[in-house]
Amino acid sequence: MDEIGDVGEFNRRGWNSKSAGGDRWSIPVDAATIAAARRGEWSVILTPSFPVPRDWFGDIAGIDLLGLASGGGQQCPVFAAAGANVTSFDASDEQLARDREVAEREGLTIRTVQGFMHDLSVFAGDSFDMIFHSCSNSFAPDILPVWRECARVLRPGGVLMVGFTNPVRFMFDEPSVERGEPVARNRIPYSDLDLPEAERAALLADDPVICFGHTLTDQIGGQLAAGFMLTDMFEDDFEERDAVGQLMDCYIATRAILRA
Repeated sequence: MDEIGDVGEFNRRGWNSKSAGGDRWSIPVDAATIAAARRGEWSVILTPSFPVPRDWFGDIAGIDLLGLASGGGQQCPVFAAAGANVTSFDASDEQLARDREVAEREGLTIRTVQGFMHDLSVFAGDSFDMIFHSCSNSFAPDILPVWRECARVLRPGGVLMVGFTNPVRFMFDEPSVERGEPVARNRIPYSDLDLPEAERAALLADDPVICFGHTLTDQIGGQLAAGFMLTDMFEDDFEERDAVGQLMDCYIATRAILRA
């Protein structure tokens, strides 16, 4: 059994449902945002709240940019309006449809490709100058293949930007967090699949996607092992923090370049 494929298909359907239901990561940007981006006035997020520093990007006009598992009509249309040659690659058909919706509405060019983040074989090596991978690898059982594929399709000196959940967040029992009483119970690496059946069913009834909490060794060390050099990072959380977020920032963004 191909576990990645099975989980990927489950999460693809889950994200289709979330996107069709108006999930916050599936609400397309408005016309004013695109008009501002065309004037050079734009910002995007890798994590829930904090804008990615503009000096992480440099001048993106004319570069080949891959939005990796970043569909939803939010970041990729902004990049296209700012002048990048954008490819949006996502497992969810509905999330890709949100990107196409903005592109058609605003006269933008965005190539959309459906697939799973661990397999970028549809792209030739050295295809992109930049990869933007916002918080989504918690839906992949194994992220080491993701970093290897990113290294393969990026050109030497290319930039990889990643947002991910701090694995410490997954240590805490979800019901206890909802009650405002964080209880550390889960081991890292974490998987929803390891929960008792009744508890897992309750989680999936509320949010129909399977989540994984990867170690920092895999999140950061995996990038380094794939040939990247870390150049910057920051931490972040939602504007309205839950009980764990009151104690720590639960999300991390990294910027790395592919060594020549």
